[in-house]
Amino acid sequence: MASTRRDLEGLRIAITGGTSGLGLALVREWHRRGAQVAFVARTRENVEALAGELPGTAGIVGDIARKTDIHPIALQVAGRLGGLDVLVNNASSLGAVPLALLADTDCEDVEAALAANVLGPFRLTKALLGALRVSAAEGRGAVVLNVSSDAAVNAYAQWGAYGASKAALRHLSAIWDAELEGEGIRVVSMDPGDMDTPLHRIAVPDADPATLKRPEEAAREITRAIAGELRQLAALRAARAEREAA
Repeated sequence: MASTRRDLEGLRIAITGGTSGLGLALVREWHRRGAQVAFVARTRENVEALAGELPGTAGIVGDIARKTDIHPIALQVAGRLGGLDVLVNNASSLGAVPLALLADTDCEDVEAALAANVLGPFRLTKALLGALRVSAAEGRGAVVLNVSSDAAVNAYAQWGAYGASKAALRHLSAIWDAELEGEGIRVVSMDPGDMDTPLHRIAVPDADPATLKRPEEAAREITRAIAGELRQLAALRAARAEREAA
């Protein structure tokens, strides 16, 4: 049964890759739970269709792998939401399709994976960092969640471009989290597990869908993780206020 909880009422969330797979499940979950949602995807028809299906969401057409798209995306996110509390960098590229051994992978395919999976999230987070800092200063909490993969930590043959780029994103998240800790901003990475998504079907066409997690389940897990990070930030703010008042 679809969730009717409104526990995210007013939370301003932006997500990339929002019209397919996990991203689509997240947009629908957060819309049901009362969040203000902006989603980004490359295909205008898909963006317009989803925005029409979910009134009140802000659909933004753009490609995070393209440097020139980043600032227009960031301006629309902040402008249409009136600020930003949570950014989820979800859009991903496999690089080589079909998957290939590194020795058979073109340099351009590695570049494509890095552009979508590392540089895109880095650039978009940097462009929206001012909005996140304002949210943190206002006590709303500020979280960046980068969607990772077990390929970021395990060496799977033929997943080289994707795995290396996700490993870079995972470590980038840890460094940025350490650097922004004092400002009340969390930057975390999360592996949602193997899911029955279009991206996974492209990567592993013969996979049995029955063995894979549903995107809706992963969306609920990510939502709980974000809520947990926001609660931790609120507890830290409260503890700091108590120390200052003592």
